[in-house]
Amino acid sequence: MDASTQLMTPSAPAPPLRAAPKAPGSIKETGLTEELLVQLLVKTLFSAGELTEATAGELLKLPYAVMRELFGILQREKLCEVKGHGEPLGVLYRYVLTERGRQRAHQYLDVSRYVGPAPVPLDQYTTMIQRQPVRDLRIDRETVLEATTHLVLPPQTIEQIGEAVNSGWAIFLYGPPGNGKTVIAESIGQMLARVGGSEIFVPYALEVDGQIIQVFDPVSHQLVGAPVQVSTSFLEIKVERDARWEWCKRPMEFAGGELTMTMLDLSFNPIAKYYKAPPHIKANGGIFLIDDFGRQLVRPRDLLNRWIVPLEKRVDYLTLHTGKVFQIPFDTIVIFATNLEPQKLADEAFLRRIRNKIYIGDPSPEAYHRIFEHVCRQTGVPYDPRAVDYLLREIYGKYRLNLRSCHPRDLIDQVLSIAKFTGVPPTLDKSMLDRACHNYFFIETSSEPASNMLG
Repeated sequence: MDASTQLMTPSAPAPPLRAAPKAPGSIKETGLTEELLVQLLVKTLFSAGELTEATAGELLKLPYAVMRELFGILQREKLCEVKGHGEPLGVLYRYVLTERGRQRAHQYLDVSRYVGPAPVPLDQYTTMIQRQPVRDLRIDRETVLEATTHLVLPPQTIEQIGEAVNSGWAIFLYGPPGNGKTVIAESIGQMLARVGGSEIFVPYALEVDGQIIQVFDPVSHQLVGAPVQVSTSFLEIKVERDARWEWCKRPMEFAGGELTMTMLDLSFNPIAKYYKAPPHIKANGGIFLIDDFGRQLVRPRDLLNRWIVPLEKRVDYLTLHTGKVFQIPFDTIVIFATNLEPQKLADEAFLRRIRNKIYIGDPSPEAYHRIFEHVCRQTGVPYDPRAVDYLLREIYGKYRLNLRSCHPRDLIDQVLSIAKFTGVPPTLDKSMLDRACHNYFFIETSSEPASNMLG
């Protein structure tokens, strides 16, 4: 990067500067201690071998004024030396560690191996979360309908979903399996992405009591536009946005049967010696879905008790390995999705704290027809309402099966597999449907081709 490099132009509209965290103009304005930043720069210089103010600023996400101040400290302490000019204009310099600097780097790496963007202090993180709360979003009826257009839901359920999301409080989706609770939760995430205020600032890392906690996760946090690049020349126009934060879509985190109590605490890597934020903190400003609730290895009541304070107070308490306990914002819509009866999972006191409870029941025969037609349209299989009537009468009625919203999709998948194997076009004729039902349900159909296949 040469001396005249400015902020990289993003591929999407930049965030309004009035909402953006202001770029620090000095070490003091970063909110971090001089010692922590010196350690981070020495480790970064040790890893890279050689850096200019520009390249170091790119890695630490800090502007030129801060980098110049830090390199000045390293030079005074004889931890680094100038190797030459960093670009033709002679504005930037190339720095390398001295022998003393390399020795110091080993000492710093023994304490923490974190090398990357400078963290933001906890108080700045708390302020930013409070400035972009998920509960302030307004999700209108049109947005709810657009996000659920691929679903066949009763009008009352759609109304409940819209009201629940606008509340900003936890949501309990319950009902028989296979009726789309997970898909509905994903649709709620789409609703958040469709409205104004659907983007938030997420820091790369936090600093708490001298410890670093990694927050930004490229899997969880979808960047809006290109990552911010900082200009580090004194010739630059004043940088207004703090590059330690990225402009992202509101996140949606998932956890299923694998969720344990340990996963809800800070994850400390004893080798790297820094932390990673738990999933519900990475979900701040967005949604945290606990799918298949009640199927986890831990008892549901233990898991629910862990959520009482966050759901009630919108804060959580985490513990460092040093024993220090600190408070952190919890601004997340938690969605519990379960096939089990709520009364068997939690007592009345906890269920009261989950203010939105939405029952997702079996589809009616009319809704089943509509789902089947929708799936046929998606897959290119010719839709025949008489075939669905046959299923309702001869399969569901005869064998007393419950209708499930997932059945049309799964049965059509069976039809496509059968057609692929037999080399014929997929259709909803009786033979194919019987074979599909024989494969999918625990029933014996009278289809002759199916019997031949089993023989």
